[in-house]
Amino acid sequence: MSGAKIRSFYFFLDNHTNVWYGGPMKKNIQLTHKQEKVLNFIRKKIGERHPPTIREIGEELGFKSTGTVRDYLNALIRKGLVKRMNNISRGLELTERASFNKIPIIGTIMAGSPNLAYEEIQGYVDADDLFLGRLGLDDVFALRVKGDSMIDAGILEGDIAIIKKRPSADNNDIIAALLDNNEVTLKRLRVKSGKYHLEAANVNYPPIFEEFKVIGKLITVIRKY
Repeated sequence: MSGAKIRSFYFFLDNHTNVWYGGPMKKNIQLTHKQEKVLNFIRKKIGERHPPTIREIGEELGFKSTGTVRDYLNALIRKGLVKRMNNISRGLELTERASFNKIPIIGTIMAGSPNLAYEEIQGYVDADDLFLGRLGLDDVFALRVKGDSMIDAGILEGDIAIIKKRPSADNNDIIAALLDNNEVTLKRLRVKSGKYHLEAANVNYPPIFEEFKVIGKLITVIRKY
């Protein structure tokens, strides 16, 4: 098993592919750590249909002064991420530039016989529904599951697999694995006597012992009824 670098799918130009995703090309907006925390809290509360007040932002993030909160809000407004309606306590809105909270579904991953994961955007997943915590949107991608090899792990055809990008994983993790000829499959990683292989969660599928690379770890599955 070895590491692998996968292409990044952002809402701006990908330097590896020279292609942009998710609409008109946007520049990468640089935020300080605290600015990002303020923005993420605003996103969370707006996602709950309850935009936060200045006091609520201060209480959540431990700011002692409402003036400090206003400074952070003004910075986000200057960067074109937040709009504020005057004289309304819950008048915060996100701008289009702040809509980096959509994770593109970039293809289909086989939970059956391995096959190509086509890098085409097939839709979007709202990151506000995933409670990703400290993960950034450049840390994850989404793939649509096809096949039944992971049914005993509760993963069904048509599910959306949310994958954390990483070049390694631990024994028993469910991973997106890249096989030879760019074939990608969703399987459980197994280690025996220091050797790695892939195992289905369905007795009808044999283990995969061929060479592979870890491109990400499954962190959650979305199913729509």
